[in-house]
Amino acid sequence: MDPLSEVLSLLKLEAYISGGFPLQAGIGLEFRRHPGIKCYVVIDGNCWVSVTGRQEAIFLKSGDCVFLPSGAPFCLATDPDSPRQPFIPPDKEAGSALTMQAPQDGAFILGGRFTFSSAHADILLHSLPPLIPIAEGIGQQVMRNAMECLREELRLPQPGSDLIAQQLVQIMLVQALRVLLQQEGDERVGWMFALSDPHLKAALNYMHQDPAFPWTLRELANRVGMSRTVFTKQFKQKVGTTPMKYLSRWRMLLAGERLRHSRESITQISLSAGYDSDSAFGRAFKKEWGCSPREHRQQRPGKNTISSSNAGK
Repeated sequence: MDPLSEVLSLLKLEAYISGGFPLQAGIGLEFRRHPGIKCYVVIDGNCWVSVTGRQEAIFLKSGDCVFLPSGAPFCLATDPDSPRQPFIPPDKEAGSALTMQAPQDGAFILGGRFTFSSAHADILLHSLPPLIPIAEGIGQQVMRNAMECLREELRLPQPGSDLIAQQLVQIMLVQALRVLLQQEGDERVGWMFALSDPHLKAALNYMHQDPAFPWTLRELANRVGMSRTVFTKQFKQKVGTTPMKYLSRWRMLLAGERLRHSRESITQISLSAGYDSDSAFGRAFKKEWGCSPREHRQQRPGKNTISSSNAGK
């Protein structure tokens, strides 16, 4: 798999449709801090979205959507200066049909969320801005098709509609990340943004495709056709850490998942992570995870994670 697909697979992405709701004119709905990524699609009407700590509100029209990865509180409103009130989820047992029509001068919003079964969501979330708006028509045909299919599944539910809707929302998230990668902004830092650079993308592909290979800085630089100095400098500027530190962390993420979810021996996992001895693997693992491989395997899934000092590197 390519690095983006592999990371999303490693993080065990799960998508949910939380439902649709009307946004009345002159009202702002406040949403509390949330885990994972939230997604909202404007099915009908117009609205503004603002995130706490971000100065500018973003205007959304019918067909636009927005992704909110930071977990910070946010507000949806028909006017940025509208009085605000806490959002109360609609009563799903009220039996009202999902008309998906906006009230007068308001909007109808469809909400979804993404969670991660893996404890390492920071590897993705720390690379993303607090707000990712996607205008209708941006992202070519994939985003538009997914939106239209999602509307149809919710308007006329059929057997299996819930599962199809979840898959469509996942497609929309991946397409949103693709659009984000295509946008200009050399100042953005994070492993994901390195995918927009052909040389750095190639280096990440090499490391992800064969993490057990005895990679050296010289080998990686030669593979992508760069000098070691230039390669190291550009990689650190774009990713936020050195190539070898990134490789070590990726190996430990993979090893952590195998320890939890496979019956492979520690020696087998050590070799798959590129280490010739259990002791060297154990030292590297403890440096990243704060515990030994054996202790990590015995702990419940989700109980620990890589220390915050390493998150996002």
